[in-house]
Amino acid sequence: MKNYFALVDKDSDSAFGIGFPCFSAADAAEDIVPNAVEALQLWAEDMPIPEPSSHEAIVALPNVSNALAEGAFLVSVSITPMW
Repeated sequence: MKNYFALVDKDSDSAFGIGFPCFSAADAAEDIVPNAVEALQLWAEDMPIPEPSSHEAIVALPNVSNALAEGAFLVSVSITPMW
């Protein structure tokens, strides 16, 4: 099983945006992780999935660091490779 960190953000007038190797969205907070898992599984059907980055590497990225400072958050998303 591989675990990826997804960046989640939300404007007051939008759904939750979920970004990592791919992108997804969720209207409700409880749908964030299930929708992210589904997006990652669909991505894996067509694209090679990169190795997960560490938490330290993710938060060091300027765009992630800025988004976290503005209220975004990270969630861990697991996928079991089918290959």
